[in-house]
Amino acid sequence: FAVFYALMPGDNTATIAPGTDVSFPQDGSIGGTNITRLDASSFNLAQPGSYQILFNVGVSEAGQLVLSLNGVELASTVVGRATGTSDIVGISIVTTTTANSVLTVRNPADNTTALTVTPSAGGTQPVSAHLVITQLQ
Repeated sequence: FAVFYALMPGDNTATIAPGTDVSFPQDGSIGGTNITRLDASSFNLAQPGSYQILFNVGVSEAGQLVLSLNGVELASTVVGRATGTSDIVGISIVTTTTANSVLTVRNPADNTTALTVTPSAGGTQPVSAHLVITQLQ
C-alpha cells in the first residue's frame, strides 16, 4: 500500500489543464516497495496485479477526473460532478498485466475546463488531496 497527498495552498498552485495530471507530491504511509513515486504526479506499480485506487481532490469548478494507466485514460474510472465546490472522489480497482505500470490521476484530455484545486476550503488551514493505492493481489 501507499498514500500520497497534496496540501493546498502550496501544492497544485496552477490550474490542472485538460490532459494534465494532478500532483500528489507528499508521501504518506508506504508499506513495501511495490508502489513508488516516479515524480509528483506519476506512480509506479511494480508488480502485475489488481490494485484498489482511492482519490479525493477538492476543485472549485464542475469537472471530472480519471485514472490513467501507462498514459491511457481508463474510461471506467471517470468521476465528476456537475456543480458545487466539493471534492471529486474516485474509487476503482485497476488490473495491470505488465510490471512497472505507471498510474496517474488526470483531468481528462477531451474536457474543456481547467480545474482549480481549492485552497484552504472552509477555513484557514490548508486542505489535502489524497491518493491511496492498495495492492490486492
